[in-house]
Amino acid sequence: MVQQPQLEYSLTWSNRIADLPQDDWNALAQPLKTPFLEWEWLNNLETSGSVTPRAGWLPNHLALWRDQKLIAAAPLYVKGHSYGEFVFDHQWADLSYRLGIEYYPKLLGMTPFTPAVGYRFLIAPGENEDELTKIMVAAIDQFCDRNDISGCHFLFVDPQWQLLMEHHGFNSWLHHSYIWQNDGFNSFDDYLKVFNANQRRNIKRERKAVSKAGLRIETMSGDEIPESFFPMIHSFYSSTCDKFMWGSKYLTGKFFEQLYQSYSDRVLLVAAYREDDSQTPVGMSFCITKGEQLYGRYWGCFEEYDCLHFDACYYTPIEWAIARGIKMFDPGAGGRHKRRRGFPATPNYSMHRFYNQRLTRILRQYIGEINDMEQQEIDAINQDLPFSKREIKLDI
Repeated sequence: MVQQPQLEYSLTWSNRIADLPQDDWNALAQPLKTPFLEWEWLNNLETSGSVTPRAGWLPNHLALWRDQKLIAAAPLYVKGHSYGEFVFDHQWADLSYRLGIEYYPKLLGMTPFTPAVGYRFLIAPGENEDELTKIMVAAIDQFCDRNDISGCHFLFVDPQWQLLMEHHGFNSWLHHSYIWQNDGFNSFDDYLKVFNANQRRNIKRERKAVSKAGLRIETMSGDEIPESFFPMIHSFYSSTCDKFMWGSKYLTGKFFEQLYQSYSDRVLLVAAYREDDSQTPVGMSFCITKGEQLYGRYWGCFEEYDCLHFDACYYTPIEWAIARGIKMFDPGAGGRHKRRRGFPATPNYSMHRFYNQRLTRILRQYIGEINDMEQQEIDAINQDLPFSKREIKLDI
């Protein structure tokens, strides 16, 4: 019998994604649906000063090599708090405190400040995913043990990867987002047909309110976007954070400025102008698109206009998405008001492993009950959608 040669792997930890080869990383990340694991996006977060140890995010990326070739990777961060994650684990932190267990630091896998489904280990095509995942999980366990880290957490995970990680001993925690799905719509009017008559009138009224206010809305993507608009996005983003989300201004102005060179091909802007000023938007929403996916990220306005938020953040992006065959639109975090505009509650999962036996026992004892309660919440929301009696397909 001919003996097969044993494969030799090596592992490294990097505190800067810039230390990892851009082309090799993107060869792993670009085939995925999500745009938020690509090298340019993650590097921009770090080089712009948005993701730093001082801000409580220490990059600690795991890379797996064979013969100096990157074949697998995981963007990871050591966290000293739970801000900017959009999975609210403060109850676990409080429980740990009451048990006399240090909850922080923790190891986190997600794209910072980005509550969009798609996180997973990056594995080169043709590789044995289960084998490489086992190696990486063992390295993570060893790292956490060596550095007294309480747990490892992966947020907004890819649904297929969730099943693999359950096989490797991680526990799934159910949450929900509000996601629009293209049910074969050919036009915005076609999309309106899914609603009952009352809500259909409401949506039409909301769009008319914008035009009655003397505003017009334009969409721009890729090369259509002037370079001067990227600093403007930060101004709108900052304005919204200051008004409604105190303490959540995570991204620097430099992050948006650097997007022009590194990521403008993924950007969609929806800008609102007054009729008497065709140069300076009074409001703007900022989206990222890749393939058949569209993600709403940030929004802001300098003057308040009735229903402008709904049109710039939901209706116009949906209209743009339908025209381009986009299949899924995630408008961003929070907001039950989204369900009345065609965004059903859609399950997503985070994955968790604690390294303290008491916490592990509690998690495993109660996570099933917690998930059942969350599923009941999802079902209740979706039973109250303002749709007509025609059957709506929810791909969840």
